[in-house]
Parts: sequence; C-alpha cells; structure tokens
Amino acid sequence: MKVVYFGTPAIAANILDVLLQNGVQVVAVVTKPDKPQGRQQRLQPSAVKQKIIEKYPHIPLLQPVKISTPEYCSVLQSYHADVFVVVAYGEILKESILAIPPQGCINVHASLLPKYRGAAPMHRAIMHGEKETGVTIMEMVAAMDAGDMLLQVKTPISQDMNVGELEKILEKIGGEALLETLRDLTAKWASKKAQDHRLVSFAPKITSEECEIVWDQPVTVIHDLVRGVTPFPGAWCYVTFNNSFDSDKKKLKIKKTATTPMSAQDSPGTIIKYEGDSWLVATASGVLQILEVQLEGKKAVSASEFIRGYPSLTMVTRC
Repeated sequence: MKVVYFGTPAIAANILDVLLQNGVQVVAVVTKPDKPQGRQQRLQPSAVKQKIIEKYPHIPLLQPVKISTPEYCSVLQSYHADVFVVVAYGEILKESILAIPPQGCINVHASLLPKYRGAAPMHRAIMHGEKETGVTIMEMVAAMDAGDMLLQVKTPISQDMNVGELEKILEKIGGEALLETLRDLTAKWASKKAQDHRLVSFAPKITSEECEIVWDQPVTVIHDLVRGVTPFPGAWCYVTFNNSFDSDKKKLKIKKTATTPMSAQDSPGTIIKYEGDSWLVATASGVLQILEVQLEGKKAVSASEFIRGYPSLTMVTRC
C-alpha cells in the first residue's frame, strides 16, 4: 500500500517514524513551510521535515503554502498513492485533494471525537480537567475533524500529567492505531461509525493571553492550566521583586505545580509561604504549591533554587 503522509509537528514526525520503521511504503511527505522563530526570526523546518532530512532523505518532500491547488493536485496524483494519511498537518484539505486516493484519506486526531475537534485537543483536554482522552482514526472530509470514525483508542490522564507527557503517550497509541488501520483498511472502512454531532466540542489553538494565571480562580483550574500548557506555550504571571535594584514587574512562567489540602484564608495571589523549598500561593479556593519556574530571560529552575536567588517576591494579580 502506497501512502502520501501529511504532517507538521513532533507528534506527526514520530508517528511517521513508526510507519516507516514498520515497512509502510510512504511515497511522499507533505509538511508546512519553514517558519521564522526566535529573536532573530531564523527560518526553522517543521519536525516532520527534520525527520525526513535526518533519516529518510530519499522520500520526496513537499512544502506548499497551500496544498489544495490545481498545481499540487497534479503533483499528488503523480505519486499514485492508495491512501493519504494526515496527522496534525495544519490545513483543512479540500475535496479536490480528498478525492485523489482510491482508498480514501484518513486522519489521526489526538482526542476522543467528537470531543475536542481542532488544533489543540491535548492541551484543552488537560486544561478542562479531563480524566481520559485518546486517539481517533477517522475519515477525512472537507470540514474540521468531522468525518466518520474508523478506530478509537482510550488512555487515562493522571492528575499531574502535563501535555508534553500526554503527547508521548498519544504518539505511541496513535502510531499503533494507525498501523492497525492501514493493515486492515477495507475492514475498518466497512465498520466505520458516524460521530454524534450533539456531543461536539472544540479545541482552538492556545493563545498567550489565556495562558496568564488568574489567581482569583480555584486551585484545580490553575493547576490544570499549568499542566495543559507545559512545556508549550507555558502558563505565566507577573511578579515584582521587593528591593530597590529590580522593582519592575517581570514575566514568570510557572512550569510545575501541585494542589494541596490547605484552605486559603488570604486573598488570591498572596504568597502564603516562600522559604526553603516551599512556595505556596493562595487562590480563590485552595492553595497552590509551585514546584518549578522560569523567569523571563533565564533557565527553568526548581522553586527552591529560585527562592535562594530571589528571596523577596510579590505576585502581580490582575486589576
């Protein structure tokens, strides 16, 4: 079976690796163009492109700005693929592309559809406090994550798991589920199930603004936010230092937290304890323990190390 593979981020690169290591014939790979990143805005290749360059340079690589054009329809037809596989590619494919492969187009989506359609299903599942998620292999249609389901695999989300850790689990599950689907594709098509559109929810891309910690929220909501956006893009708040030489507020990323059984008597955002290895902050209901942080321009450190370097601190709450 010949496959054209569409994908862009790390999860797509690692699932592609699973296919190739298991003998799937990938005749071409499509990924998004290089993007400027960092302070110097240097062009950086996608994780999928990096994987192809490093391990599979013999596979043709396409990087169109838009894939759904007459030009690229002709290019894709020339590979005579049996099926197209899409994993977090970053563009909704039009009917002209979906109609090309004789055995259809399938997508690997990192949620239990119909929940969390969209760009950030893993992040949103954790941010919303879900106890379970998974991977859905579905039929591609000209609407976002709306196709019939061919296979679904579930996995638990532990109380302290962050999105980076969840992604590693879903990479493994997704690769295995995709291999199972491709090996018995005819049977999977025959047993596909429609999504219950009454249960649809969406997972739009995470913005920096919604990653700001609002201390006037319950402790579990803040803890789930931190988990849901770590390691990227990262939960943050502003802090000030209670000294004469550094009074400006600075952005502090909160990278790891834990909930506590304590009740909060102080106003949200108040530091209850800030010494030794303990950093406790009051929230609207409950007390959050901060375990790892990263001050803007600095490396990530444990809370105890940060306390030693900055012994006097105030959290800045929203006005």
